[in-house]
This record gives sequence, structure tokens and C-alpha cells, in this order.
Amino acid sequence: MANIKSQKKRNITNKKANLRNSSFKSKARTAIKKVEADVSANDKVNAVKDLNLAISLLDKAVVKGVWHHKTVAREKSRLQLKVNEMK
Repeated sequence: MANIKSQKKRNITNKKANLRNSSFKSKARTAIKKVEADVSANDKVNAVKDLNLAISLLDKAVVKGVWHHKTVAREKSRLQLKVNEMK
């Protein structure tokens, strides 16, 4: 346990940021799974709709500093390829 006052404060803010970031990551992962489920069900209309939502969440994750921009770019590219390969 920290004895320094500033470190105690940092521990509190780190916990808050951890909760916020993990919540945001969870939303983004759920959106990605929805797109993949739509692709496997061959439902192009819902896949495109869910893809737009997932891309929006992933872009917000970059702006908020939750994920690295190259990680998000790779994930968006993979999702877009899956949707584009549908009939």
C-alpha cells in the first residue's frame, strides 16, 4: 500500500480509468461479435448496420486512448473484409 499522498490519489484515478476503459472495451468487443454473428448467419443488412456501429465504437476507442490506432485499423479492416465477402 502506498504511503505517499499523491500515489494514493493516482491509485484512485487509475481505478476509475480502468473501469471506464474496460467498460468501453467490452462494448466494442460486443459490437465486433455482433458483426461476426451476422456474417456467419449470412445477414448482410444487419451486418452492415452493426459494422457501422462497431467502426464508430472503435474510432472512439482510439480518440479516448483505450486502444492503439493500428490495432483498431487492423480490426476494422478484418471486419470490413468479412462483410464485403458476403453474397
